[in-house]
Amino acid sequence: MSGTLVAGIGNIFLSDDAFGCEVVRRLAGEPLPDDVTVVDFGIKGIHLAYELLDGYDRLILIDAIARDSPPGTIHVLQPSAIARTGRLPDAHGMEPLAVFDYLASIGGEPVPTVIVGCEPETVDDGMGLSASVENALDDAVRVVRDLIADPAAFVSTGAAASGAA
Repeated sequence: MSGTLVAGIGNIFLSDDAFGCEVVRRLAGEPLPDDVTVVDFGIKGIHLAYELLDGYDRLILIDAIARDSPPGTIHVLQPSAIARTGRLPDAHGMEPLAVFDYLASIGGEPVPTVIVGCEPETVDDGMGLSASVENALDDAVRVVRDLIADPAAFVSTGAAASGAA
């Protein structure tokens, strides 16, 4: 398989942590190029690693990401923006670099990746997004669609996966 994998991650039981899941739900209902696969991985990072074995050309990872910005702020990050010594600050424990490490351990190659995140207002127990994050969904969908159309936005995860920042 080739093309772009759009992967939503998050925990629907932790309020705004469901951001990635909700963005891919919206994208799944829209017309997209034939080479784009949209999947909600929820909290199953290992499943994401196995999916990447199918040989995608690019990965767009969507998640709630705390970056000390106002709630609802959309972030577009390269994997190198994630420190090796710390997890991507999310409530479900999915660390993208750990997914890439696991992928390498099972014989896969890292793929050029962009992370689209949203500043959460809350990741407390509860279902449903806060108003701030809910209001950011349309912008996030637009950002993902723009990334799908722009292969130059992607960088290899090889350096990030090997520990370089």
